[in-house]
Amino acid sequence: MPNQPKPKKQNPLWYLGAAVMFILAKGKSLLALLKFGKFGGVLISMLLSVGAYAIIYPWQFAIGFVLLIFVHELGHVIAAKQKGLPVTAPVFIPFLGALISMKKHPRDAVTEAYMAYGGPLLGTIGALAVFVAAYLTDSELFYSLAYVGFFLNLLNLLPIHPLDGGRIATAISRWLWLIGLIGGLFIIIYIRSILFFIIWAMFAYDLYKKYVKHRHHGEERFVTASFLVSAEPLIEQGYLIPGTEHKRELPFVTFSDLDGQQYVRVMWESLDFKGTVPLMHQGLIKRAHVTKLDHLQKETGLHLMIHCQIDYTLYQNDKYYDVPVASRWKFGIAYVLLAGFLVGMMALVHRLGDLNV
Repeated sequence: MPNQPKPKKQNPLWYLGAAVMFILAKGKSLLALLKFGKFGGVLISMLLSVGAYAIIYPWQFAIGFVLLIFVHELGHVIAAKQKGLPVTAPVFIPFLGALISMKKHPRDAVTEAYMAYGGPLLGTIGALAVFVAAYLTDSELFYSLAYVGFFLNLLNLLPIHPLDGGRIATAISRWLWLIGLIGGLFIIIYIRSILFFIIWAMFAYDLYKKYVKHRHHGEERFVTASFLVSAEPLIEQGYLIPGTEHKRELPFVTFSDLDGQQYVRVMWESLDFKGTVPLMHQGLIKRAHVTKLDHLQKETGLHLMIHCQIDYTLYQNDKYYDVPVASRWKFGIAYVLLAGFLVGMMALVHRLGDLNV
């Protein structure tokens, strides 16, 4: 069999220039496609990724590679929909893969693991379909794509956050994170991937913060927000207008909606002001305070831009990781079987396709 596809010998700047010229020539059409909806955005990001990979590899390989990533991300979308979690369409980032954003976070580790497992499961099915096509056609291109598809899904099963394996581990045992921390480093050094090393380093630091630095007390965080309000209430009551460096504590209340999103409502009574600030994570509110004021003169009168800050302690809900024993076994067995299947398929593709990998 021929070897794995090699990088093209043509000058890569030609392809980059061609891509730029295409975007300039079709700019209006691309903008119209983006306005068409979320699928337009997905298609545009896919085309950009194909163009980026085509600079290094043959365009046929680039297209197949991006489609395999799309199938993987589609698995996450389907799993999230099955659990009633609204998610965005996949967005492709050249040389980084693709991602989806959750509009609503899982409420327990089982749901998180289920959604995470959907990606490598459907991704494996997609790579398996490519392998069947390679076997029937004896195609070097399909063998290469199948191998890469199996490898990427296996790599995603490393028990490291935010990889899929790290999220699946939440429903099996968090001790798998320690295995990922130690074993994952050796694997990442072996494959010599800067990107995955950065992911590993961020994961290691997150574990340090969670289980060492902030083990006995929550991690302190803050969020900022700005509000434009009229200064007329102060003027009417005869109060002096506070200066730009004015600072004060603000009374507040906090509440959550049915989806678990936490909000903080701050108040300034003399200004007749109430503002609502969403939190990125659940937290225990310590204080709300004004950090700065800006004076803005408008046609309707003097206005104040209130810059406020909410200080809070990150809330860790240990019940999130309460998983029934039966579910732990199911996810554990499914995890091991999928990883084993991927390793076996990589070996089979390597033998049948005679790939130099």
